[in-house]
Amino acid sequence: MLGRNSHYYNLFLLLVDIFVLILALTIAYVLRVQWDNRPLVSPVPAYDYFLSLISIVPFWIITFALLGLYSPSVFNRRLTEWSRIAAGSVIGILLILGWEFVTGEVVLPARLVALYALIISFTLVVIERELLRWARTTLFRYGIGTSRVLLIGTSPALTDLAVNLADTRRSGYEVVAIAGPKKLVPPRLTLSHYPHVESALKFIDSDRITTIIQTDMYENEERNQAILSAAQTRHISYSFIPGQPEFYTGKNTVDVFLGYPIISISQTPLMGWGAIAKSIFDTILSFVLVVVLSPVYLIIIVLQKILNPGPVFYISKRLSQFSKPVDLIKFRSMGAQYGKKDAAIEFRDMGREDLAIEYEKTRKVENDPRITKFGNFLRKTSLDELPQLFNILRGDLSLVGPRPILPQEAKFSRSRTALLHSVKSGVTGLWQVSGRSNLSFEERIELEIFYAQNWSFWLDIKILFKTVGVVLFRRGAK
Repeated sequence: MLGRNSHYYNLFLLLVDIFVLILALTIAYVLRVQWDNRPLVSPVPAYDYFLSLISIVPFWIITFALLGLYSPSVFNRRLTEWSRIAAGSVIGILLILGWEFVTGEVVLPARLVALYALIISFTLVVIERELLRWARTTLFRYGIGTSRVLLIGTSPALTDLAVNLADTRRSGYEVVAIAGPKKLVPPRLTLSHYPHVESALKFIDSDRITTIIQTDMYENEERNQAILSAAQTRHISYSFIPGQPEFYTGKNTVDVFLGYPIISISQTPLMGWGAIAKSIFDTILSFVLVVVLSPVYLIIIVLQKILNPGPVFYISKRLSQFSKPVDLIKFRSMGAQYGKKDAAIEFRDMGREDLAIEYEKTRKVENDPRITKFGNFLRKTSLDELPQLFNILRGDLSLVGPRPILPQEAKFSRSRTALLHSVKSGVTGLWQVSGRSNLSFEERIELEIFYAQNWSFWLDIKILFKTVGVVLFRRGAK
């Protein structure tokens, strides 16, 4: 949404990618043909090889484009960008092999050229994009290439946008002015505040505004038209972001109905083939993990019997997709007499009103006296979660998804619970890897809802990788 500056950056990325891919393929040729004395499968003159590259690289760039590598939503996220570059590099090499098969023309003089090209192209494109990211960030720091923004609205979304865009070095935006209620202006931000839209529009030129972002439509249509007209007459960017996140998350489609644009909103993009692929992925990976970790299961069962007498497993009633009750399986970490009632009730029975209040506020406590020493070890290492792999095999849970909530927690926000349960609950999720352990129950629910409304397979992979780091280094939410 950075307008013309973003388009220029996209074009520059494309041109540099072309140069880097040609350079990578050239280096691969030199390494195998010029520096390696072993016989070639089919000698290909350098001139013919280069001509073939000129014909193939455009298709490689189209592949990059289809993978979203020229979209801000991808190139602004490092891990997502790297994974797409890896996929694009593999597909690029397959394009070359496919070109040889279809045309009958020999492009690669030896098999090693393809391997070298794959490794070098991925490495150079990643390095190139990291250098460009650093250069772009440096320019943003000095106000070069940024968009000067006027925010207009009356909902809390206005405050959220202002806070997130305030870091110009990362966002590329400089929030210059806000038109709306004074209470929505974030503290410690230096900017102009206009209580009325009409006042803000008079100072667009003097404030050197290049982008207008509106978060709420006014009841007076003339006001809305005045804002749009102010942007159009000055040829500056205008964007409307609905203040309610439900209107721009999930899987939305735009169509024409009776001559009017119509936006159809789904609760989640996780449907159709995406849901099927996720289910297959969950089943295969959880089965492999159960087999590989079977010795760990046996060791924990034996230690549980010795160090924590009583049932090995703890079965908890939870709500998963569509608020369906499921029996969540965990290694028992509490004393055998606990876990049969709501935690707040058990704390009060113990005479710990302070813990009951803490639990009712955040749905967790820092030092739970019900947990045994061995149970504390299981929780700190996340080993207590391992039996949930069987929940996945039974179809109750997914590897990644919102945390399954207790039935009594659903009453706190029924409309939000409906959104939360639009997808299957997971063993790990966005909250667990967020790196923040001091979130309130509502804030954790918001993170989980964000996942449900913005699901993608890439997001699942990212969360799984982060989960490994959280478990190994004991980072993230607790």
